Parts: sequence; structure tokens; C-alpha cells
Amino acid sequence: MTSMMKAARLHKVGDTMKIEQVPVPTPGSHDVLVRVRACGIVPNLGNILANWTTWFPELPLPPLPAIFGLDPAGEIVAVGSHVHTWKPGDRVYVNPGLYCGGCRACRKGDLINCTHYAFRGYFGFSQNSLKLYENYPGGGLAEYMTAPQYALVKLPDNVTYEQAARFGYLGTMYSAMRKTNLGPGKSMLVNGISGTLGIGGALFGLAMGVTKILGTGRDKGLLEKVKALAPDRIEVFSVTDNEPIDTWAKSRTNGLGVDVFIDATGPGAKHETMQQGVRALGRGGRAVNIGAIMGMVGMDLHTMMDDQQSIEGSAWFTAAEGQDMADMAEAGTLDLSVLEHVCSPLDNVNEAISGIAQRNGGFSNFVIQP
Repeated sequence: MTSMMKAARLHKVGDTMKIEQVPVPTPGSHDVLVRVRACGIVPNLGNILANWTTWFPELPLPPLPAIFGLDPAGEIVAVGSHVHTWKPGDRVYVNPGLYCGGCRACRKGDLINCTHYAFRGYFGFSQNSLKLYENYPGGGLAEYMTAPQYALVKLPDNVTYEQAARFGYLGTMYSAMRKTNLGPGKSMLVNGISGTLGIGGALFGLAMGVTKILGTGRDKGLLEKVKALAPDRIEVFSVTDNEPIDTWAKSRTNGLGVDVFIDATGPGAKHETMQQGVRALGRGGRAVNIGAIMGMVGMDLHTMMDDQQSIEGSAWFTAAEGQDMADMAEAGTLDLSVLEHVCSPLDNVNEAISGIAQRNGGFSNFVIQP
């Protein structure tokens, strides 16, 4: 195996990434070495590279120059001495969530609330994250990467590397849905169902047996494409129509409201749409924010108390949840064939990131193939 590899590295926030030759990393005793075949890129990556240190200085980037890349998939080519379950040739997705394993949250199995939690190849959640970047500095925009064995998801033969490279944003939706115990007999409303995050609400709603799936968005053509996935179970609504979301949602649930509301709209979304989604909840309903809407959003807490409703944030998903997703795809209950892959070589990574603005909503899946 070669000792050097091609990688895309960012040297300065606001600059483009440079394609360089760097040493192939050496896996530790509990790690594997992965030959990266696909790495997903999403709209938020451009913000990470250009604006992150100004917008969110408390959320550190990996020390520069750094190899970014949140959603890698490939095959294992070498394993450390303490790795016994995995072997060379295994096809895997690498969950980028890094945790320390020793804090109180980790010892309870509450891994995403680790005091050192970090996204590999993206950003950390506190200054403690920088210690984890010392062990795992590079993401998936390179020919090779090491990965802790705890981060691996085994891919079945019917899941391509390109499909697996979307697991990050799909998994964010899946984890949020699991937290709310969605399933048969339940109804859900997804704000932004036709977007990069939101499309997972439709796909997992169908896979998990959710009885009624309601979704909002702006583009009526994209919304109709989502509805076409299962016309008898999915109903859609354009926020450009002159009707509040909660009025529409309650009209589709016999006036009772939905069991679960998930807001998958981005930081720039209007607060009114999220507030209307919360008002669409029925008694005992639960709301989850996964889209990172910005600013202070007012809530009618008196009504939420009377109706025993709750709202929470959900940031990511575990490797175990990732394995659930792979297993559903293997069984055929999760249909990943709806994704439309837009693939680029590593040499064209900067052009690919800048071109994400031109996409077919959440159906477009932008992938770098190192």
C-alpha cells in the first residue's frame, strides 16, 4: 500500500481547499484504516468553511490545516491489534461522532452528550473537542482515513457507497423520530420535508409504519414529488399558501393535531413556521428541532403545559442507529433509490461545494469520490 495519499485540506477559514499529498494515517490499536470511496457534502459545509469561526466561535473547528468531510463510506483495508469484529474488505459507513468514552455521559451510554463530543471533519461542541481531534484529525475528503471501531456501520451489498454517504443527514432525522416513539397509529408533521434533512422524514415515516405523514415546504413541485412516494400516506402543504400550518395540519387529523412535529428547516427559516408547527401538536405531542433555526423563538408555554407537550433538540445519531438504517435498507423497508447522486472527483471538491445551491431539494445527493 502507498505511504502517501491525496487529500483536500483547508488552511484558512474563508479560503478554498487545497488538493495535497499527505501521509496515509496509521490506525491505532482500536482503529481501522478505511479506503474512502464516497464522502457526502451538504449545504452547511460551505458555511463551516467560510463563516464558522465568526458565527459560532464557541464551536471549534479542527486545527488547521485540516481534512474536512462529514459522511464517508468505503472499505476497511487494515485493522488495529484490538479490533476483532471487523476485517479488511468490510464495507462500512463511518459515523463522524467522536466521544471520549470516560465522562459520566459516556459511561451511561449517552454518547452524543459526551462532554468532549465532536463531529469528525466538521466541528466540535466545546473546547474539550480539541482533545479528540488530536486522535482523529482528518475527515473523509481524502483517499484514506482512520476510524475508531465504535463508529462503524456495516453496509449490506444493496447499499451503495454513494447512498451511505447520505447517512449523516438521514440519521439525524431517524434519531429524532426514534426519540418520539413514532410508529403505527401515529401522525407526524415535518417542516421542510422536501429538503436535505426533511426527506428522511418521508422515507423513515414509511419504513417505520407511521400512519399519517404530513410535510411542508416552499416548492410545490418538490412537495408533489415527495407525496408521490406514497400518495395514500403522505400529504403536503406549501407555506406559500395563505393558511397557517397548524390550521392545515389539524384539518388533516380530525382537529386533534399531530403526535409529533419535527422542524427540519435551516437557520434562516422564519420563526413563524416553527411556531405554527408546535401549535399543530395534539395533547401529549412532542416537537423536535433538528434544523438549527436561529435566534430566540417564542413559545406558548401555558398551552404546552396544559396539553402536556414538549420540545427538544436532537443533534445527531449513534452508530447503532446507523446500523438500524442499514438493516432497514437491506430488508427493503427503507428505500434509498429515490436519492439522485451528483458525484465529483476529489480534485473538483471546491466546485462541487459551490454548486450545491443548484439542487433538486433533498432528492439531490452530493458526493465526492476520492
